Amino acid sequence: MARIAVIGAGTGAMAAAARLAVAGHRVVVYERGRTYGGALGRFERDGFSFDTGPGLLPLPAVWRDLFVKTGKEPLESCVDLVQVDPSSRHVFADGTEVSLPNASRAGVVAALDAALGAGAGQRWGDFLVRARETWDRTRRPLLEEPLWPNWRVLAEREPYPAVPHRRLLRTRRAGTLAEVGARELRDPRLAALLESHALAYGLDPRTAPANAAVLPYMEYAFGVWYVRGGGLRELARAVYERCLARRVEFRFEAEVTGIVEKDGRAAGVELADGTLEEAEFVVSGVAPGVLDRLRGGSPVRGEDEVPPQRGGASRLTVLLALRGARPRGTAHRTVVHAADRTAELDRVFGAAPGPAARPTVTVLRPDDPALVPDADHEAVTLRATVPALNGASGSPTAEVYALGAEQLIDAAERAVPGLRDRLLWHEVRTPAEVAADTGVPDGAIPVPALAAAGGRLLHAANSTRTEGLFTVGGWSHPGGGLPHAGMSGALVAGLVVEGPEFRGSQ
Repeated sequence: MARIAVIGAGTGAMAAAARLAVAGHRVVVYERGRTYGGALGRFERDGFSFDTGPGLLPLPAVWRDLFVKTGKEPLESCVDLVQVDPSSRHVFADGTEVSLPNASRAGVVAALDAALGAGAGQRWGDFLVRARETWDRTRRPLLEEPLWPNWRVLAEREPYPAVPHRRLLRTRRAGTLAEVGARELRDPRLAALLESHALAYGLDPRTAPANAAVLPYMEYAFGVWYVRGGGLRELARAVYERCLARRVEFRFEAEVTGIVEKDGRAAGVELADGTLEEAEFVVSGVAPGVLDRLRGGSPVRGEDEVPPQRGGASRLTVLLALRGARPRGTAHRTVVHAADRTAELDRVFGAAPGPAARPTVTVLRPDDPALVPDADHEAVTLRATVPALNGASGSPTAEVYALGAEQLIDAAERAVPGLRDRLLWHEVRTPAEVAADTGVPDGAIPVPALAAAGGRLLHAANSTRTEGLFTVGGWSHPGGGLPHAGMSGALVAGLVVEGPEFRGSQ
């Protein structure tokens, strides 16, 4: 039995801790904050409750596997996991609306044909077939296996089977997600639908590789889910309680300020109060720059390894307390698309940084009595992708974010008629709050690992040059997103228990 120190109590770190404890190790989690969950936070006021992180769960099989492998009680016995239907409602810039059923390709095709015109659904359905091929080719190396030592193979090959187009005597294939939308979907509304999936993950569809098609595919193939009884924060609570049941020890308000090494191997951690805690293995759930500081500024990656992923986008979130009951039949999620998508992407990704004037807004309206003081009120969450903080060149002021929040509310009125008349109060959460919740200094959101693009969207391996030191969570392989965080925990546990020969789940 080894003593293992885990830095941080995010979902990926807790997933690793639970699996390692089941394998017979003594696991201690050191968390600088007062609670667990990382990005899966909760805000409460006046009887209202809101998720401050992700509001929906794709690919729940990852978390079902964690609960199967760490105890007798399955995930569904620990949380009330429900599939939302429709999976989303979309309000496009031209006023067209469509509601898409959950995990039903045929239903989605029919809905798009009815709303956008004959042939639109078929083009989207054909795209999903190609996206499935991409998923089949990349699922194991990008989600279920440790990062390949010859990772450049993944960096050089584009696995999306783009449709060839002949133009000016040359055959061209889409290389980016935006090109897939323009060349293969051939409808600005379908292109907006496709690109909204990338934007929600903090990716610029104009530069994201075509194999980002797996992001919408995951949703349409496996559905999206919600945890009734309090939102996705309840998933973090269930994982935390599973850790406790497996005798994982948690030490909150215990900031790790250094990683102790001996003879080139991780040997423990140093805490802010000067305490040294010995350990045979250290699992770090912090961002790459933070991890380097914990090692005295020495990088944990070699020159021949995937460089640490740096985020560029964050989230602006507005929490709305409304008078009046949630109308029956209301969609859980509505995406209100930006009027000028190019201008929005320029604002978010650098040409003109700052919150967009009329951004794409995701409106979350859960049917969950646990979120409101009584049946005569509704809790609504608005989200938009915005640039991460930039201390060097300056970041938007509080006044700018407040104006951005008002713009989100204006846009959301297209999804929630009479919104301002029902508004009791609202809270604004900026990238600064994301930074405080996650410990990532600029508040950036890690993106999922993707192939091609020269390896730019791969994440560094879970193992490091320092023997006994591993990384877990969104900033290491396989990247950001709740399914990816859960898989990072499984990969780290496998590498610790089985050693470098571990090749992932079978």
